[in-house]
Amino acid sequence: MAAINFYIGLNIKTSNGFQTFGKFFLGSDIRFADNIFRKMKGTKKITKDTIINLELTETKNELPQNIQMISCTLEELAENCKIITREIFKFFNMAET
Repeated sequence: MAAINFYIGLNIKTSNGFQTFGKFFLGSDIRFADNIFRKMKGTKKITKDTIINLELTETKNELPQNIQMISCTLEELAENCKIITREIFKFFNMAET
């Protein structure tokens, strides 16, 4: 069976294109990953003026596939990091009990 994992990648626009500067591991539960991503602040509209974007990515046998993407402001990114961290903490700690 293929190993499936989900991540949220944090990307910032540079003079060389978008560069990933962070990645949150979400585990292997698509419902959990999708639920977190739906809580993200930002917009699905990606334009040439987009500076920061977040990608929900699925990997199967280490091959990545982008599922969803949003753009956000720096303030929204800070809120999104709080949301992701809180939800990951709750999920992995509740799963162990």
